[in-house]
Amino acid sequence: MDGDPAVEPELDSFSLTLPLPYRVALIIEKGVWAWGANLHYLSLVKIDVPSLLQYPARPSPRTDPPHHLSTYRLATVLSIPLAISLLLFWALSHRNPSLVIYYDFLPISYLCLIPAIFLLPLRRFSSSGRKRFLTTLRRVSIGGIALAHEGKFGDILLADVLTSYAKVIADLFVALCMFFSSNGSATKRPDRGCGGQYIVPIVIAIPSLIRFRQCIIEYLRVRASNARNGGQGAGGWGGQHLANALKYFSAFPVIVLSALQRHLSVNHENIGLSETAVYRFWVLAVVVNSFYSFYWDVAKDWDLTLFSAQRDSHSHPFGLRQRLYFPSKEIYYAVIVTDLLLRCTWSLKLSPHLDHFADFESGIFLMEFLEVGRRWMWIFFRVETEWVRNTGSGGLGAPGQDDVLLGDYGSGKEDDD
Repeated sequence: MDGDPAVEPELDSFSLTLPLPYRVALIIEKGVWAWGANLHYLSLVKIDVPSLLQYPARPSPRTDPPHHLSTYRLATVLSIPLAISLLLFWALSHRNPSLVIYYDFLPISYLCLIPAIFLLPLRRFSSSGRKRFLTTLRRVSIGGIALAHEGKFGDILLADVLTSYAKVIADLFVALCMFFSSNGSATKRPDRGCGGQYIVPIVIAIPSLIRFRQCIIEYLRVRASNARNGGQGAGGWGGQHLANALKYFSAFPVIVLSALQRHLSVNHENIGLSETAVYRFWVLAVVVNSFYSFYWDVAKDWDLTLFSAQRDSHSHPFGLRQRLYFPSKEIYYAVIVTDLLLRCTWSLKLSPHLDHFADFESGIFLMEFLEVGRRWMWIFFRVETEWVRNTGSGGLGAPGQDDVLLGDYGSGKEDDD
């Protein structure tokens, strides 16, 4: 596409080297490698992830490659054309703004290749896994959630991963919107108002809306089960699902106020709020969302006792739990601290020296990359927790907390994330 001289000078150095579509592609590719690493390490510590996901047994377990190897192969198939495309782009564009804008079809072509790779019948590259992923994605994309014996845990994991990819998905939309705009180019300076001032915030909100709907469905299932049984069962009254739904709902004020701060919505004065007031409301909203989410990670998703009265129990290390699959307690403490820090990256905006860091394209990319890394770390401990819950109830396949309609809100042990 032809370059627009009016925007070429606005291309920052980072975007000249790594335009927006390539950033999106890199983070998508990273996610596949990360999932392979999840499967690989968890298998080494004897956690059977496919069983937790209700993944069908392979017809020839002795000859079929392990699941992590199939995932690595798929990641390799994604990585090789990305490397070729990126090297070709650098060779042709020479970081020249006009050429960077002109050769936008190269990264867009690769982005189009990604769904093709997932759809092609390539047996050597996790064919059944790709089909299962696409089936789950279709169900999850409208906020659906399977029953426990049909793979509910996998639906929850995927939906939570989508919340970490929310800004990446929004950047994908922006890149495609710019590419198909009149005289547009996907490799220009990112226009996050492309398509209208409301579209990008709505796209960012969709993953949280998906998880919110899943939590409401879970709550309604508990209520329906109680009605059939004539009283509360093992699932209690379903309050923890509502509490979890509230966690995802708390993301919406952050998204709306962030949009106002970026002037993507109506003028602040027209709604009776000054920029200072919007900023203060944003700080309040993001503090509530971040610390609520951090509490949920530790206390609910990982079943650690850090925030409970049992934290000092002699039956387990301080703040942890009795059954631990990872090699040392220090790993758990390090992960708790890391999760807190990565949940609070927004605090950079409070610094007078770093407040504009997240406005730079390099800063935005780093924040997205770190959030996906945080989710990768979270998955290790979320899956470990699920394994402990199931095997602690008489072995995998026996009725565990995931297979009933979950404990009541006071007990605080459910599979919502």
